[in-house]
Amino acid sequence: MIDVTVANFETEVVEASMTTPVLVDFWAPWCGPCKSLGPVLEKIETAYNGRFKLVKINSDDEQELAGAFGIRSIPTCVLMVGGKPVDGFMGALPEGQVKAFLDKHLPAENELEAQIEEEEALQALDDGDVETALAKLHQAVETDPNNDDARFDLVKLLLEMGLEDEAKVAFAPVIAKAAGVRKLDSLNHWIKALDAVAHHADPTSAEAEFLSKITASKRDFDSRFGIVQLRMAEQRWTDAMDELLEILMRDKAWNSDLARKTYVAILDIIEPPKPKVAEGQIPPEDPTVATYRRRLSSVVLS
Repeated sequence: MIDVTVANFETEVVEASMTTPVLVDFWAPWCGPCKSLGPVLEKIETAYNGRFKLVKINSDDEQELAGAFGIRSIPTCVLMVGGKPVDGFMGALPEGQVKAFLDKHLPAENELEAQIEEEEALQALDDGDVETALAKLHQAVETDPNNDDARFDLVKLLLEMGLEDEAKVAFAPVIAKAAGVRKLDSLNHWIKALDAVAHHADPTSAEAEFLSKITASKRDFDSRFGIVQLRMAEQRWTDAMDELLEILMRDKAWNSDLARKTYVAILDIIEPPKPKVAEGQIPPEDPTVATYRRRLSSVVLS
C-alpha cells in the first residue's frame, strides 16, 4: 500500500496503471468506515499477489486530487486501468463484495503470470537472450493457453529461428480460430508460404522459372506470388512486400484479395511490440512498418 499525493500521483497511479490495475482508496483519518475498509483492502492486495496495486489518498490533505475524481463521500475506491478510471465503489464493502468488484476487471492469476512471462520474454529478446525468451514464451503459453499475444510471439520466434516443426506444434491448438484472430492469421500466411516453398524440389530453379514467366507476362500473378512466398520463407520481408505491391498496382482484388491480406500479414509479423504509454500518447511506429503501410494505402486508395 502506498500513500499518494499530487507529487507522485502521475508515477504511482497513472503510469503504474499502464501495466497493473491500480485501486485508489480515498479516505480520511476521521472517517470510521475508512478505518474498517483499509485493512480489508490491504488483506486482499496481499492475497491477490500482484494482480492489482493498492494506493491510498488522504482526501483532506489532497483536495485537488479528490476534486479531480469528483469525490463526494468517503471511503470511495476508484480502479485505474490503462491510465484512466474504469470503475469504482463507495462505502466500506465487506471482503467478498470487494473481491467480486475486483474480479470483474482484473486478469485471472494464470493470465497475469502469462503476461509477466511474455513481458520478460520480450525484454530478453531486446537484450539478445533468445534462449531465455523462448523458454519464457513457452511457459507463458503453457500457463495461459488463451493468451494469443504470447502464442503469436512464441510461434513467430520459432519460425524466425527456423524451427518450423516446433512452430507448427505450438500453432496447432489455435488453427481453428486463426481466421478470426488477425495476428494468428498472419502467422498462418507465413506457415503456408513455408509449406509452398517446401513443395519445390529446388527453390532456386523454381525462382528462376517464376522470374522467366514474369518477364514474359507482368500480369502472371501466380508466379509473382510464388516469388512472394520464396521471399517470406527467406524472411526477406520488404522484398516480399515490394512484389505484392506489383500485384496490387495491377489488380487490387486478385485471388480474393490475397495480395493485400498477405501484405498486412507481413506488417503484423515485422512490427516490433509497442511500448505501453500513458493515456493520450501515441507509441512510436517502426519506420519500416510506417513506410510500407503508407505505400499500401497509396496503392489501395489510388
